[in-house]
Amino acid sequence: MQDYVIGVDLGGTNVRAAGFSASGRRLCRKFHRPSQSQDGPVGTFGAVTRVVKEVRDALGRDPLAVGLAIPGHVDDAGGRVVWAPNFTEVVDGERRIWENVMVRDPLERATGLRFFMGNDANLAALGEYRFGVGENRAKCLVLLTLGTGVGGGVILRPEAVQGQATAPMMLLGGNKGGVELGHIIVSINGLDSNAGNYGGLEGYCRRDAIVNRAVHRLRRGRESLLTERCGRNFSKVTPRMLSEAAEAGDVLAIEVWEEIGATLGAGIGSLISVFAPDVFAVGGQIAQAGEFLLGPARRAARDTAVPTLFQDCTILQAKHGDEAGIQGAAAQALHSLGIHE
Repeated sequence: MQDYVIGVDLGGTNVRAAGFSASGRRLCRKFHRPSQSQDGPVGTFGAVTRVVKEVRDALGRDPLAVGLAIPGHVDDAGGRVVWAPNFTEVVDGERRIWENVMVRDPLERATGLRFFMGNDANLAALGEYRFGVGENRAKCLVLLTLGTGVGGGVILRPEAVQGQATAPMMLLGGNKGGVELGHIIVSINGLDSNAGNYGGLEGYCRRDAIVNRAVHRLRRGRESLLTERCGRNFSKVTPRMLSEAAEAGDVLAIEVWEEIGATLGAGIGSLISVFAPDVFAVGGQIAQAGEFLLGPARRAARDTAVPTLFQDCTILQAKHGDEAGIQGAAAQALHSLGIHE
């Protein structure tokens, strides 16, 4: 029987899990439950334990290990979450976000399985490298994930670094809290973001910022298919509506994607100059806009990046959408076990 690992994507709303082979093939359906992110670690660990058990029962045998993707600053070596603002607990009558919460030991005791953890965006990059557009051979892959916020990750092969390396590496930084690519500054003193900075890429390319850009125009009386599609209730406008309107030739929607793409491209160009990737992937729900977003992003990146570095880089839509989290978590388990091919 085929060996496998379990990938678990722990989000602020739901926890999802599935079993994967070493080649990235999903071996069972996805199981999901509420993550109980506001109920403290005990409630959340219980939700993770249940979905892991459901996968194990579906496949009829134990996995080699479990990978766990978590939004926040994750210390895999220490088995803890350093900081995770999407998860809270009540302490002495006060609701507090998770800080220095031990995660690995409680989950391993509850399941009897090995756990490996990582930041969700970093693991999405690892999954995209191994099972997606990186094709497990890119010299350097950089991923930006665009959704409620903007995250990112960087994967390097041994030939992309000087020094001793024997396998693909995930860049984490000295305190293992990197790489927060969504917080690079693209316009000093510009729009604010959830991180509390001004002018960061996230401030312009996150979901709400994109929707607001369209809604401001609609409230000024601009004609658009969006007015009919949202029933004149502008609070219902979504990035998906923007994409569908753009596909139908809507001038306002195309205009918004052009503006967002130009800002995104400035960030991509800067990151190309820093990391010199041969593959730059853009994922997350916002990337479903496809070429309406990526076309202007490529043009802006070309005008921003060091020319010779831009020439050697391909900018692509990431292959994995909804499964990026669980596939990335599975990739982390395989990576940590030393299974690289």
